[in-house]
Amino acid sequence: MISPSGTGPGRGVVAAGHQLTASTAADVLAGGGNAFDAAIAAMAMACICEPVLASVGGGGFAMTRQASGELSLIDFFPHTPRQQRQAGDGGTNVVTVNFGTATQAFRIGPGTVAAPGFLAGVNALHQAGATRSLPELWAPAIAAARTGVNVTPFQHFLATVVGPILTSTDGGRALFAPNGEILPAGSRLTNTGLADALDILAAADGSGDPADNDVMSAIVDAQRTEGNLTAEDVQHYEAVVRRPLTIKVGESLVHLNPFPSAGGILVEHSLSQLDVAHPVAIAEAFRQTARDRAAATDELGRLDPSRLRARGTTHVSVIDSTGTACAVTISNGSGNGDVVDGFGFMLNNILGEDDLNPAGLGTWPADSRLSSMMCPTVIEQPDGGVIALGTGGSNRIRTAVAQVVAQLCLNDAELAAAVDAPRLHVEGEHLDFEDLIDSTARDQLKRSFPDHTAWPERDLFYGGVHAVVRHGDGRLEGWGDSRRDGACVPAGDQPTPP
Repeated sequence: MISPSGTGPGRGVVAAGHQLTASTAADVLAGGGNAFDAAIAAMAMACICEPVLASVGGGGFAMTRQASGELSLIDFFPHTPRQQRQAGDGGTNVVTVNFGTATQAFRIGPGTVAAPGFLAGVNALHQAGATRSLPELWAPAIAAARTGVNVTPFQHFLATVVGPILTSTDGGRALFAPNGEILPAGSRLTNTGLADALDILAAADGSGDPADNDVMSAIVDAQRTEGNLTAEDVQHYEAVVRRPLTIKVGESLVHLNPFPSAGGILVEHSLSQLDVAHPVAIAEAFRQTARDRAAATDELGRLDPSRLRARGTTHVSVIDSTGTACAVTISNGSGNGDVVDGFGFMLNNILGEDDLNPAGLGTWPADSRLSSMMCPTVIEQPDGGVIALGTGGSNRIRTAVAQVVAQLCLNDAELAAAVDAPRLHVEGEHLDFEDLIDSTARDQLKRSFPDHTAWPERDLFYGGVHAVVRHGDGRLEGWGDSRRDGACVPAGDQPTPP
């Protein structure tokens, strides 16, 4: 068992949502690779061992910091098709998912797929500073897909929750429920089709047309009859490099995901109201942000993230001994149910999001880069320390990131304490909070928010912030959030066997 924390000297440190994701990246660092190399290796492994959350058929964002201090945000989130080929709800269907305390309807099917950006994101990261070839970096993931990985209790839980999506097609059932039931914890998940896909995608290694291969052709074929994507949509997808949204919190510089994504803007709005990370102050800041978001027009319209809420999301944070850092958040929505023929991965269902279709299904904006709550973050501290962090968690991403940043930058909390601190979330006038705070703060929260729910322990509802730091004196440290089965591995540790 790999410890959730790591500290001390070394080549780097990784925190992620699965021990195998983290240890694969740490092995790359231990072998002399840098943070870019490690992040790329981790992204591929996440598709193998976190298949509910990560997919070649999705996309995401990467916040990067070079050793020189140069920062960039790479946007490789799904992009809407250039034309709507399916009318209304054509190519879609609805499945109901039971969350235990509530049920929710999800729109899936070929008609819900936006152009995936995963490969473009990998290529952009590789060009930004990687030193190893894609075949080398993806070899561990390809091997793990062929030999199989053990299904963890957490991954089994996630697969069970969204089981109606994963088993809605023959391809999904064959992969996730080959014996008629979702694979149980401890069983072996093999995926030779995904191994073949990664082999093909890695072989191009950034040369030639990245869309000119059998995998991308298979995506187009899957969309030919009931989808909206065409070969042109796939061929013309490009990752976009943006300047981060940079704010000062305490004495630190915090670099966030900029517009058109909404996560960073909402985090900025909340943090601007805080001078201390106290539960009552945080709750009031979140309430004001929610009010301003609801009332936003014109300039404040940037606060409204109604164009998208990503659901199935995971995160990887990497930092190496030079201070080079990558914080990468990836998502596949909740998956559209269709496994690409022969290649073992599910396409996204981004166009099926209700928030993206306010005037009715099929009213999404054509040829548009979509917004997201996802907010990979890098913090530069006044003593030279560098922190990389991020989280999954749908609309709780903004509040999870804001709270951890506030703990680090306003309360001078240690990394583990900042991640583990009890969290809260405000939607409208409703407060959810982890009831692990002192009685005085609890009583104040309950008086301020008559409409509230107290959660008895830390819960995945509040995201999973995986964070790493290179301190000003060169020490490396990381922490994986237990709320989402987080793992942290310092470079040099032995990987968990697949």
